[in-house]
Parts: sequence; structure tokens; C-alpha cells
Amino acid sequence: MRLILNLLIRYDMNKKEKPLIEIARLTKNYEMGKIEIPALRDIDLQIRKNEYVAIMGPSGSGKSTLMNILGCLDTPSHGHYFFNGVDVSTLNDDQLSVMRNKEIGFIFQNFNLLPGLNALQNVELPLLYSGTPTQERKKRAMKALERVGLIDRMNHKPNELSGGQRQRVAIARALVTNPGILLADEPTGALDSQTGVDIMRLFHELHQEGNTIILITHEQEIADYAHRNIYIKDGTIHSDNPNPDFTQFN
Repeated sequence: MRLILNLLIRYDMNKKEKPLIEIARLTKNYEMGKIEIPALRDIDLQIRKNEYVAIMGPSGSGKSTLMNILGCLDTPSHGHYFFNGVDVSTLNDDQLSVMRNKEIGFIFQNFNLLPGLNALQNVELPLLYSGTPTQERKKRAMKALERVGLIDRMNHKPNELSGGQRQRVAIARALVTNPGILLADEPTGALDSQTGVDIMRLFHELHQEGNTIILITHEQEIADYAHRNIYIKDGTIHSDNPNPDFTQFN
């Protein structure tokens, strides 16, 4: 009971803080010939620093579209998306690219590692794109790999790693720029059940260290690890609630 009460108090206190992410009356339409197909309809959403949020919904619900907008991979048709006070909706392609590289750590279901590079080189990539000097780049990439328990595999290429190890490399790559949010799209979808639990344990640890985590998932058992669940259907938010019964780790 005390844990549930503390969670609800924390959620209420967070609501009084300035949002890290604020979406206002956001709409996204896709054109098919002369017809506009709505993917998101007047979405209002706030996410604060150090929240652990799961966004759920069936196929075609709009959750992937929302993920792409949160990740600065797409822009809304109408409405506004503010990230840390910046109106992302007004940025051009180059500015969006900078925002993606600096503020958002992406973690994908299929890892998206480059097969010709070893683990260390894959983790270095975001820093390479931002022009970080070689020695600093290597130092930060090694620190990120150490954080996910893979420093001893830094010279291994993806085909020499297990699925869980590849996802840990992907998480290290997401962490290396110290982003504002970690955006994870079905992060356990390509893993067996036990490895998936291990990855969710790592997300739990990262959240405890102060990271803001947004999970995109269609699986309730994965959403149960998050402290807040948002459910999208037909392009609108049907529910948005704290999750006092989130799955815990010892």
C-alpha cells in the first residue's frame, strides 16, 4: 500500500513540473490520392522528465505514427509538439536531424546494428555523426557498453552476439549521447521470454538512474513494466493512467 501511495504522490508531483514533452491538439493525416486518412486526431499529451511510459494500441491505432513524431522522424499536419520548450513542429529537416541525434535515444525491435562494425563502433555512430573527437567518442562508447554489461564484447560484430547482447549494444548506442528520452519500439519483440525480462530489468535500472523512457508496445505484459500506461485507439488517446501495479524487480 505504501508503494502504491508513493507512486501516486510522485505522479501528482510530476504533474506540477514543466513537461519535457508537450503535445497540443496534434493531428496527423496521410494523403492517398485526393483522400486524407487521419492517423492521429487532436492528441493532447504531456510527459515529464524521468517518467516511464508505455504507449499501447492495436495495429493501425496510431501508436507508430505518434512514435515517429515523438522521435522527430515525422511532423504533424496540425498542432504542436514541444520538446523541452522547443516547438519541434516548426523545425526544418536539418534541425530535426540535430534534435534526433542529440535528444533522442532510439531502441528498435530488430536492433538496427551495422553488420560490418563491431559493438564499439556501432555505439560510437551517433557521436561520429555529431562530430565528437575520436578519443572522446571511444571513451564514451566504452562507458556506455560497460553500463550495459558488454565491455568484454566490444570487439565483436553483431553476428557474433546473441539477440540479448545485440539489444544491449543498441541500448548502449541510445545512451551514448545522454539523450533527453529513450524511445523504445517493441524492444523485446525479437527476443525469447527470459532475455526479454533481462532487457526490461535493464530498462528498470536506467529509469532508476533518472532516464525518461517511452515504450511503444502492443503487449500488456511489457506495458506492465512501465509506471504509466497510455492506450491509443483510432488515432485518439482512450486512456492515460498511472500504473500502481507495475512489474517490479528485486
